[in-house]
Amino acid sequence: MKNLMNKFLRDESGATMVEYAILVALISIAAIATIVLVGQKVDDAFDKVQTELSNAGTGSGT
Repeated sequence: MKNLMNKFLRDESGATMVEYAILVALISIAAIATIVLVGQKVDDAFDKVQTELSNAGTGSGT
């Protein structure tokens, strides 16, 4: 029984999968945070472009 317990404690076969899962989770969190932080600025920029294009069509011209 003691030998079986020592073998179980030294077994690292699932450690790699856990490490990859943690890595994927961290990358996902970073990507979501970036989208949230930058997304509003990009949306504001597109709104400004849309407003400028709409206003460009209302001028009297020459």
